[in-house]
Amino acid sequence: MNKNNRLKAYMFTLVLLTGCTPQQDPNVTLSEHQQDPIEELEITTDVDRSQFGYKQTFYVPIYSDIYTDRDNRKVLLSATLSIRNTTLKNSLFINKIDYYDTDGAFVKSYLDKPIELPAMGTLNYIVEKEEDKGGSGANFIIEVEGMNQTVRPVIEAVMIGNFSNKGFAFTTQGTPVAHE
Repeated sequence: MNKNNRLKAYMFTLVLLTGCTPQQDPNVTLSEHQQDPIEELEITTDVDRSQFGYKQTFYVPIYSDIYTDRDNRKVLLSATLSIRNTTLKNSLFINKIDYYDTDGAFVKSYLDKPIELPAMGTLNYIVEKEEDKGGSGANFIIEVEGMNQTVRPVIEAVMIGNFSNKGFAFTTQGTPVAHE
């Protein structure tokens, strides 16, 4: 094989290997069972909600990007939303995980069906840094229910990013809001 044909074969192989790799959802690839963690927790049977004594809605600020002091450049951040069931015996039911942008416009719902988070269970969900629709004032509205007032979730978000040789990491906490 002459030098020209070898170069063409090499270039073709390089394009084939790098250009056709589909983007993997980190929520699937990083999960223990290689499945979407929300789909794993979806409720498949009817739940008698008449017995529920606790219902709360939470507002969770998410920063899709922040500005640095250098030329007002925007740094994209990835975020991990973490919902933790703090009870030893009761499940936490999550009815809504909705994402809004800086202007308060609805971006997307993360749930197709309610999910059940077992006692002491945690749902971590990643919002990739390339997903910049939310902007610097993005947020989640999360609605949860449980058997009684002992079912109190801890809801947080961790944002990370980097710019040049600087790394950024910070957290926010979910704040209970009034029911509408």
